[in-house]
Amino acid sequence: MNAIANLNLAQALPGAVRKLDPRELVRAPVLLVVEIGAVATTVLSVADPSTMGWIVTVWLWLTVLFGTLAESVAEGRGKAQAASLRALQQETVAHKVHGSFDQLRYTGNLAELPVDEVPSTALRAGDVVVVAAGDRIPGDGDVIEGVASVDESAVTGESAPVIRESGGDRSAVTGGTVVLSDRIVVRITSDPGRSFVDRMIALVEGSERQRTPNELALNVLLSSLTAIFVVVVGSLYFVADYSDAHQSLIVLTALLVCLIPTTIGALLSAIGIAGMDRLVRRNVLAMSGRAVEAAGDVDVLLLDKTGTITHGNRQAAELLPLTGVAQDELAQASLLSSLADETPEGRSIVALVDGFETGAERLPQPPGELVPFSATTRMSGIDTGNVSIRKGADSAVAKWVHSTGGHATDELDAIVERIGASGGTPLVVAERRGLQPARVLGVVHLKDIVKDGIRERFDEMRAMGIRTVMITGDNPRTAAAIAREAGVDDFLAEATPEDKMALIRREQEGGRMVAMCGDGTNDAPALAQADVGVAMNTGTTAAKEAGNMVDLDSDPTKLIDVVEIGKQLLITRGALTTFSVANDVAKYFAILPAMFVVAFPDLGVLNVMRLSSPESAIVSAVVFNALIIIALIPLSLRGVRYRPSSAAALLRRNLLIYGVGGLVAPFVGIKLLDLVISLIPGL
Repeated sequence: MNAIANLNLAQALPGAVRKLDPRELVRAPVLLVVEIGAVATTVLSVADPSTMGWIVTVWLWLTVLFGTLAESVAEGRGKAQAASLRALQQETVAHKVHGSFDQLRYTGNLAELPVDEVPSTALRAGDVVVVAAGDRIPGDGDVIEGVASVDESAVTGESAPVIRESGGDRSAVTGGTVVLSDRIVVRITSDPGRSFVDRMIALVEGSERQRTPNELALNVLLSSLTAIFVVVVGSLYFVADYSDAHQSLIVLTALLVCLIPTTIGALLSAIGIAGMDRLVRRNVLAMSGRAVEAAGDVDVLLLDKTGTITHGNRQAAELLPLTGVAQDELAQASLLSSLADETPEGRSIVALVDGFETGAERLPQPPGELVPFSATTRMSGIDTGNVSIRKGADSAVAKWVHSTGGHATDELDAIVERIGASGGTPLVVAERRGLQPARVLGVVHLKDIVKDGIRERFDEMRAMGIRTVMITGDNPRTAAAIAREAGVDDFLAEATPEDKMALIRREQEGGRMVAMCGDGTNDAPALAQADVGVAMNTGTTAAKEAGNMVDLDSDPTKLIDVVEIGKQLLITRGALTTFSVANDVAKYFAILPAMFVVAFPDLGVLNVMRLSSPESAIVSAVVFNALIIIALIPLSLRGVRYRPSSAAALLRRNLLIYGVGGLVAPFVGIKLLDLVISLIPGL
């Protein structure tokens, strides 16, 4: 997504004023108490005007306004991003296929599809449209026929076009993107108003942001502290009256506002919104703030191998027939058994055989019943007459061969082991004629290429305390070779969707937070089960629906950034909470001595700042209490910088910088304000 310029504060101010509505402030009890105090001091100042009363009143209103301004600025940045996304929602003319596309495909009449021109807003889930070069894709969907180059820069910010094709894990397209070449047929998967871009707009604007469990818990704590201080300050009125140190309601209100945790109360919502905003700026869409928080606590990362750790998809490189099997025979069997395999690997086998100068021919009509590839069986094939052919993972095909009374040979084991040891993936091809035991014909060698720099990124994760686990449907030897090359800590081979779910549940039962990256339909259950499920934007619609984050760049190593942002969110919230509490302690030394020093001169020893007068001390504390919120808004939006280190080191740094800083800053700030405010006549 394109970078958004820093939002002008003037643009956020109207939103901040609207948030002064008490119905809005109910979600921020601390600010609601301050507003009630501001209303009370306004009434008191009108009834009995005084310089101190009006100054306190003005700065109490500014305190509330600065608090709502922090949230308004954070939301405004999201709205600015949403404005660029709305450009994708232009109504376009869609070429909707007239009649049943599946029936047309069955009859083979795809060259000239009958279409009706309809507005894109009239499309519904299940409709099929044809999109040619230069056309804007009218809605979210899956490519069901064809392959094309698509410009997704309006969504991802990347100028390089991407390839979208039917079948496999690169079939999903986003409404509003533009086809640059060729022609594709797309089945629409969302109704109007429910598209991916609609969801992005709602999320980045903050209209669908729900408060996270940690945020809710902290809100409860802040509300409890506020209630306690309301009782304490109310009691002080009677204590002061009993001690002949009578205090006005304006002074007590000022004391209450300075005692309650106004700083973190004002910035809490902005911190959460800014965390999601930082993810969006890295082209990651978080479906909830809870997912961002969970990312900060992740200690186990599961990654799908194909398309995640390795480049693209495995490609068929060679056919290796067993002794006594002709190359043509293996090629013909590989071709027929791959006709129902819509995965990129299956297509690469068809392409490889088509390029051979053998007797293997691609028949215009498959002579039998096709057996589609399944993630559960991990095989595809064909049953024609009395001949059955299967192609798939070596363990799956071996099981099928054994079930017919056949058996694998040492030669097959040697080929499979050699391919696996080299980091490749063997697909075994077998054939059964009549009631005879099935026999293995040979092996198709698929090659994987590990992405550049992936090992270094995994080293970074290890330094952050994250254990990486590669998940693949390949055999253990292949998985081990890729795992060594990529530098992951562990791997799960021959994984079915059920295996992935079981692994995630085992890790979660052990008290660990699990993140999962995936892009395929078979990854959807695991993405839904994981604490943080990051779906690749190039993946299927099912994967994106299941995950609680979508990486628009489809870069699996982006999870490092996601984890860092999650940790940064937690650290920022903790740091500013520490600063706020320490900040309040310092203000006690400004106001409490000022209130009671006349009645109890011995309290003058607590006036360590040597403030000019009780009135100046109270006003200085109120002004500082408001200004510190404005001063911390940039930090709450930017976040405290995260450096990989132990929890103890992070806590120590937090206490030294924000704990000590929260104590020192008010002493310096209030003293400087006192020097200025003491010059005001009437104080």
